[in-house]
Amino acid sequence: MFVILVYDVNQKRVARVLKTARKYLYWVQNSVLEGEISDANFVKLKTEISKKINKNEDSVIFYTFRTTRYSKREIIGIKKGGDENIL
Repeated sequence: MFVILVYDVNQKRVARVLKTARKYLYWVQNSVLEGEISDANFVKLKTEISKKINKNEDSVIFYTFRTTRYSKREIIGIKKGGDENIL
């Protein structure tokens, strides 16, 4: 499946959330990651993120798509992030 992850977390937790998410997805812009992920790894990602955030202060949204066949991605301006999963 293809996943877009968007997060808004307290500054104290941003680095931990980003580091965790980058194990599974590609960082594309501030607070946004995306990529192909297996069902099992998606479950792992959600579990790990849940342990890193404060559910009373933070927000994480996952958009899931079965396929990217009918999607299109356009960038206007500078390209942030990259296609590497390397920290």
